[in-house]
Amino acid sequence: MGETRWLDDGEQQTWRAFLTAVNLLDGALDRQLRHDSGLPHAYYQILAMLSEAPGRELTMTRLARLLRSSPSRLSHAAARLEGEGMIRRFKRPDDRRTTIVEITPEGMKALESAAPGHVHEVRRVLFDTLSSEQVGQLREISESMLSALDPQGEEPRYPDPDGARYQD
Repeated sequence: MGETRWLDDGEQQTWRAFLTAVNLLDGALDRQLRHDSGLPHAYYQILAMLSEAPGRELTMTRLARLLRSSPSRLSHAAARLEGEGMIRRFKRPDDRRTTIVEITPEGMKALESAAPGHVHEVRRVLFDTLSSEQVGQLREISESMLSALDPQGEEPRYPDPDGARYQD
């Protein structure tokens, strides 16, 4: 591994500011969603991923990968959402080992109701604080980090608004 390359003062400040911002961002989004719609951020993300998927359904395995979630954590969240009528889980007729999860009309209503407040909060705490140049830089920085974290591009990415949707 070689000699440790310690962070200099500027890098240390950048690292700590980044960590603090990411943690506060996640907390702010979760608080806003819980307050306005009763949905935790994690549940909102499940509904959003399903709403954007072909046929508004995905396998549990694919959904877990998209959300970077463990199967057990997703299963717990899915049970809660299913109990509230927001999603439905079922087996494929031709492959009983595969569980499909789809968003229900009630889930779409909940998502559509929660989305405006969520987008407002995302804008307030992220995009409204940045210039358009900084938004472009943030995307470039994020993509650079993804290149280092997933050099083979094996992890699924969010869909490109102008390109392909999720595939299963």
